[in-house]
Amino acid sequence: MFKVGIIGYGKIGQLRAKLVRNSPLLELDSVCELSDLPLSILPECPVFKTPSAVLDRTPHIVFVCTSNDVIAEIVIQSLDRGCHVFAEKPPGRTVEETRRMIAAERRNPHLKLKFGFNHRYHDSVVQAKRLIDSGRLGNVLSVRGIYGKSGSLEFEKEWRNQMQRSGGGILLDQGIHMLDLMLLFCHEFTEIHSFVDALFWDIEVEDNAFVLMRNQKGQIGMLLSSATQWKHTFDLIITLTEGYIALNGILSGSRSYGRESLTVARKTYEQERMGNPNEENYFFDQDHSWERELEEFLDCIQKDRPVQIGSSADALNAIDLVYRIYRADPKWWESRKDSL
Repeated sequence: MFKVGIIGYGKIGQLRAKLVRNSPLLELDSVCELSDLPLSILPECPVFKTPSAVLDRTPHIVFVCTSNDVIAEIVIQSLDRGCHVFAEKPPGRTVEETRRMIAAERRNPHLKLKFGFNHRYHDSVVQAKRLIDSGRLGNVLSVRGIYGKSGSLEFEKEWRNQMQRSGGGILLDQGIHMLDLMLLFCHEFTEIHSFVDALFWDIEVEDNAFVLMRNQKGQIGMLLSSATQWKHTFDLIITLTEGYIALNGILSGSRSYGRESLTVARKTYEQERMGNPNEENYFFDQDHSWERELEEFLDCIQKDRPVQIGSSADALNAIDLVYRIYRADPKWWESRKDSL
């Protein structure tokens, strides 16, 4: 049985607590909530106001579910205090913060560090990766993604839109998931062009990022990461030499991104079907991604094997790509580079 401490008990921290309670391998030992929530929010375990109080109880595993500005320090402290760590994305606010966490991981090679890129565990993504790896549709030519949301009445007041707390806007908060998937299918991007701006919301960070990328294999990536989509949208189209794969919708807690589906088609030059190939459609109505990433993390701990998905290397690649996109728009980069 592993003792678990959760630092940060907002929406995601509460979700992690539910997963802990449902696992026969885990015991929720303590929680730290940095906000003004009452200390009586959890009857079954102590609730503290400081991360150090949780670490003093020597948990085996710490979940870091805080705002971005304190992720790095808590991860580093937890590793140096002998705890395995599961941290939510993004991996801090900057590339440098991510590198500091990796340095702590290397100081403690017997411990595991995993970041919460749970989209890789969604059924549509798992099936798409399996199909691509099989070679049935040839090689990847391009990936095109839209990940957008509508904002909210209180959007401008959210901590995610405050530079000092978040480190970036919609691209770092949500678009990083889509970039992680693009890296999964294309491995890297070396040439980047972008327009990054706050087009609508009166905020310190970006509400839109329009991105065009290419790697040394000639594979192209296109991304729109937007907080002015007005309709919650998740679309990822993977074009291959022999056909295409489309991922539409992603299951979330709000279910506002639509039904999760996977469409697969093979190109054809038959006259009656040219430009309109037969498609195979698959639909997924349950989200097992959270449970799967926890199971993989626990398996890594129990078998002392390296983290394969959501590793510190994955996290570094994703946030480094975010910052290369920021820098690719000179006007945006000049306006923000000294803000942190």
